[in-house]
Amino acid sequence: MGSYEDPTIPVVNLSPFFTGIVENQKQAADELVEACQDLGFVAITGHGISSELLEEAFDWSRKLFELSHEDKMKAPHPASSVPHRGYSPPGLEKVYSKKLCDGDDVETSQGKSLRKVEDFKESYEIGSEDNPSQPNIWLPESVLPGYREFMLHFYWELDKTAQMILQAIGLGLHLTEGELANLLRLHPGQNNQLRLLHYPPVPAELLENQIVARMPAHTDWSSFSLLFQDDCGGLELEDPRNPGCFLPATPIPDTLVLNIGDMFQRISNDTFKSATHRVALPPLQQKRGDGGNVTQARYSIPYFFAPNDDAVVECLPSMVRENRRAVYEPIMFKDYGAWRSKYAYQQPEMEV
Repeated sequence: MGSYEDPTIPVVNLSPFFTGIVENQKQAADELVEACQDLGFVAITGHGISSELLEEAFDWSRKLFELSHEDKMKAPHPASSVPHRGYSPPGLEKVYSKKLCDGDDVETSQGKSLRKVEDFKESYEIGSEDNPSQPNIWLPESVLPGYREFMLHFYWELDKTAQMILQAIGLGLHLTEGELANLLRLHPGQNNQLRLLHYPPVPAELLENQIVARMPAHTDWSSFSLLFQDDCGGLELEDPRNPGCFLPATPIPDTLVLNIGDMFQRISNDTFKSATHRVALPPLQQKRGDGGNVTQARYSIPYFFAPNDDAVVECLPSMVRENRRAVYEPIMFKDYGAWRSKYAYQQPEMEV
């Protein structure tokens, strides 16, 4: 495996799965699983999403976030975690680690203690049109013509890539045909989430002094996530071998970042670790007139590959052995998600 700028973040080429070169698929699958076991985080080339389609997706994202606040608020995300759809202005969502979910301060303050430092980002969440538990919240067509049609197409194109990655993981883990079939049934695609993210420019000292945050360290509660990012930088992975030390995931054109989420950690019985990651102060900054630095605007597009809400997630039989009993009890995905997102959405109070 090659390096992802930093030699500890591997790159895997999955093109054999998209070109049908069967004899090379086993090696690619083994490399993918090795990376997921070591870091839970891997850069992927040969992922089947064309550079033209990605460029179009980022163009739509920029058009969206360049709209006036009034227009963006015509598709408002509710001040609650369900439905997790529509536009969130800076400060509405708070990202936090799962170890804080049951903290005494968090419970006592009903999540307000998590918001001592607000997240300065805006986002737009999109799902399948076939998911009544998470209905989409769309802008009026007249506000951004063609946006809805493109994003629904893009959603299902990303699902194709995610499904192929799931099959590659199954091959690398030596799953039985029955286990792989069950895993595919667990992920039919209707409950995935496409997210457009924009981190507006902000004075660097506000981030350095923790007055605001980009996105704090956290894990995703999906099975795994696919992330496309622009050239700004700022994405970092916590090194599981050195807790508290974060490695930069330097952007590489036409490469996606795969990170394992909480659900696949459970499914694999800790064979894979859910990857802790964050968005911190980016390396690319611009000088202000007063000599201070202001961050460059950052755009990214994560895609969360998840089981259906009513799916029961449990360890695969082949991941449970005499010397490795099941670490986790079965859990319904929507119950886990409700626990993780309980305090994510409240009305913002910040001014920057």
